[in-house]
This record gives sequence, C-alpha cells and structure tokens, in this order.
Amino acid sequence: MQRSHDLHGQVPDTANVALLLIDVINGMEFPEGPMLMEHAFPAAQRIAQLKRRCKQAQIPVIYANDNFGRWRSNFGELIAHYLEDSAPGRPIIELLRPDEDDYFVLKPKHSGFYSTTLDTLLTHLGATTLILTGFAGNICVIFTAHDAYMRDFRLFVPQDCVASNTHGENAYALEHMQQVLKASIAPAVELDLPALQYRKV
Repeated sequence: MQRSHDLHGQVPDTANVALLLIDVINGMEFPEGPMLMEHAFPAAQRIAQLKRRCKQAQIPVIYANDNFGRWRSNFGELIAHYLEDSAPGRPIIELLRPDEDDYFVLKPKHSGFYSTTLDTLLTHLGATTLILTGFAGNICVIFTAHDAYMRDFRLFVPQDCVASNTHGENAYALEHMQQVLKASIAPAVELDLPALQYRKV
C-alpha cells in the first residue's frame, strides 16, 4: 500500500500501537445509565490521563463510537447533540471530547470493527497492538476485543479504564479477555507506552 506523507496532519502516519476509546461519547440516556455512569466517570478520568500520555508518546487515538441510531448524523453532530441537551453522560463527554487530530469511526453495532472503517485505518497505520478503553466492558469493549483478537492484534485492556453496570460484570469481562483473548489487563499506569510504540513484531 502506498502511504501518504501524513494521514491526518498532526499524528504519525505509521504506528505499532493505537488507543481505542469505545463508546465514551455516550449520553447515558437509557434505564441503566445512572448505574453505568457511577462506574464510568472514574474510568473516564483515567482514560483522559492515558490519552494524554498516548499523545506524548505519539500513539494515535481512535474513537469507536456507537451512532445510537442517528444514521444521518456525523461524529461532531453526535457530540453537539448530547452537550446541548445536557444529557446525563455530559460530564464524561466534556472530559473526553476528541481533539482535532484524533480519528473516529461510527459503529452501528457492538464491535468497533463491524461495518466500520476501523480495519482500513489500522491497516494504514500498520498497528499490531491495541489498547482498548471505554464502556461497557462486558458489551462493546469485549465485542471489539474479540474481533481484534481474531485479527491477531496484541491486546491491552487497562482494568481501570473500562467500566460496566456493575463491578461484577466488569470483572467477569476482564477475566474473560485476559484468559481467552490473552489481553493484558494491568492498570493504565503500568503501560510502558514508548516501549509498546517501538516494539518490533
């Protein structure tokens, strides 16, 4: 594949590793929203810290976000919708709103790979390692992790950067990803990002 000199203008054109933020732009406008929000906001604070570290290490950030049935919207309109309507999830959206140099894919189902351009983007970047974060750990994160594993990606799922409706559901999902998908679930602070970025596969 012939690569452009610079895919986006601010981030590297090639990267061994990419950070995925899964469904963090989320209005939490569903019956279990308050329950998830209780666990998601502390996780979002740690995701924000991890994102800053990834930027410093020149690791690209990709938002893989549900379109929530809004088929005529783009990502910017989705963010604006939730901010203007003061949705319950607004504090997380304000904390984790994307920067101009971040990538995004809108997904219609649980996995970030299903019917999206994520495969194409990761192929262009040359990524072989993914760091998965976001909500919910036992639904969209684990679906994305399964699809990534089947594509032979090396997986890191920082246990403090994913959240589900309950601690029990989250712990079960993390254990599954660790045992079945061979994912590292060490806390985000233990990730050696420069070493991951320059690791030769």
